[in-house]
Amino acid sequence: MTLASFIIQLLNGLAAAASLFLVSAGLSLIFGVTRIVNFAHGSLYMLGLYGAYSLIEFFGRTPLGFWGAVVLAALAVGLVGVLIEVLVLRRIYRAPELFQLLATFAIVLVIKDIALFTWGAEDLVGPRAPGLTMAVEIMGRRIPAYDLLLIAIGPVVLGAIWLLLTRTRWGALVRAATQDREMVGALGVDQAKLFTSVFFVGSVLAGLGGALQIPREPANLELDLAIIADAFVVTVVGGLGSIGGAFLAAIIIGVAKAFCIGIGTVTWFGFEVSFSKLTLVVEFLIMALVLVVRPYGLLGKPQAAQRAASEPAPPLQVPSWTFALVWLALLALVPLVADRYATILLTDIVCFALFSVSLHFIMGPAGMVSFGHAAYFGIGAYAAGLLLKRFGLPMEAALLLAPLVAGAFAIVYGWFCVRLSGVYLAMLTLAFAQISWSIVFQWDSVTGGSNGVFGVWPAGWLADKTVYYYLALVLCGAGIVFLWRVLFSPFGYALRAGRDSPLRAEAIGIDLRGFQWAAFVLVGAMAGLAGAVYAFSKGSISPSSISIAQSTDGLIMVLLGGVETLTGPVVGAAIFTWLRDAVARNTEFWRAVMGGVILLIVLLFPQGLVGGLKALVTRWREQRA
Repeated sequence: MTLASFIIQLLNGLAAAASLFLVSAGLSLIFGVTRIVNFAHGSLYMLGLYGAYSLIEFFGRTPLGFWGAVVLAALAVGLVGVLIEVLVLRRIYRAPELFQLLATFAIVLVIKDIALFTWGAEDLVGPRAPGLTMAVEIMGRRIPAYDLLLIAIGPVVLGAIWLLLTRTRWGALVRAATQDREMVGALGVDQAKLFTSVFFVGSVLAGLGGALQIPREPANLELDLAIIADAFVVTVVGGLGSIGGAFLAAIIIGVAKAFCIGIGTVTWFGFEVSFSKLTLVVEFLIMALVLVVRPYGLLGKPQAAQRAASEPAPPLQVPSWTFALVWLALLALVPLVADRYATILLTDIVCFALFSVSLHFIMGPAGMVSFGHAAYFGIGAYAAGLLLKRFGLPMEAALLLAPLVAGAFAIVYGWFCVRLSGVYLAMLTLAFAQISWSIVFQWDSVTGGSNGVFGVWPAGWLADKTVYYYLALVLCGAGIVFLWRVLFSPFGYALRAGRDSPLRAEAIGIDLRGFQWAAFVLVGAMAGLAGAVYAFSKGSISPSSISIAQSTDGLIMVLLGGVETLTGPVVGAAIFTWLRDAVARNTEFWRAVMGGVILLIVLLFPQGLVGGLKALVTRWREQRA
């Protein structure tokens, strides 16, 4: 690479980093004060793009119309953020953090369909910035003048945020709330107004980041999840709550992506290495490396040692095996009276039930949140398909070996993950999942790339959908029962002890990391079994089985049912799978309906459906007594 090419790619990376910094700074600011992992922040970025496009068309493509539209779009997005905070999040600040996460994801679904209804499904290409349509020549290479403006905007916004946080009373309150928001409330500060103002500023930054991108990329409905993944990475790499860290991380990631594109394919020692393919995953590689070396981010502060919980999680109750056997008998009888489509849907439900129970195993009893659990589900599915198609193994052997392959990957991933906790742990699991997805998506010669693997059908004696359903019911049911049995073994009690008080657990001689690592391997194998059964039921495998969306679906299933109950994940998987299928077949705007239902459940049952119903029954019995 010549010096001129190096400089041009550096400038391209800095231009891309500007908008990424704006979104990440808003996300970091909101998280620092409210401690909410706001999935809806990417939707605010998307609304900034759509809003800027519409306002520019309304005001005209003049300099005043363009820049006025950008500013007004950012402010309008700020008001949307205020509405989200006041109408939804303010009601659940005292709910468990995971349910706050679920509420923000429901908002993502609602906003996506609002955008679909308002602007349609087609990409909307915005105009160039008036007066900045030319290119500037640097060392014989040309770069858009608008990119140079973006490079300048980043440090200006960073300086403005620094002045706001260090030279104003509001900034002092924000910094104090970041350190100890309960103490701020005890000193008489109106926390509700403070949180609302923080949401407004953070949302304005997200909207501004989106609006400024209108000359560089079209507005489309896929921007929300794409940008939120990058924003999470930048926030975690820089250090949670650190605006300066977000700025540094945005530069590192933006420049790394630009150089991957600029380098392209090179030949080293006779082997072709495609750096352009790393573009999809380079930020996750950077995050994984940073978290392994510096678990609290580049400019973040180490987390304080966790003390014993003042309100430990309620003990898990041993399920009623009589009740479970009755339900098992009913599930066995359903195919005899239902049609073929219902049998296929039930097969999906039992697969996702095992997937969600395996995720619940490490989220609830083990206390480790995973944003990338689909990695093991997808690896199990691909292992089953490739063992059948590439290696010629019988379907039965492929089905039994696939969980072992997923467990082997969990051995590697879990070894790194158990060294972290909280959001950092969740983001490292996401990084490994995205690395796995990138390999599957781009390794065309083995995995089929974006096309996936086809012809993954069960053996002849399982060709009938009803027969295969019974096999899925037996395998997935056995996996669920096995995980439940492990929870009430000494191994399960040791995991719960580490969740409630890790310092005390280690003090009495429990090898907490070893137990957590073993838990990762166990649930990885069980999720792989669910993926393998699901792959043979569909006859094909695609990269979507290992994507962020699949991991998010697993989180929703667990949280809908209730993370503090054993049967909650099973109920959540059944309701979510059935509801998504039923709504998607009847309306184009199924996401908004799903989001509304999820929000309703979160607001009415902050402990999940099963947990909430149990609480209602207990309260009713106490009142009768």
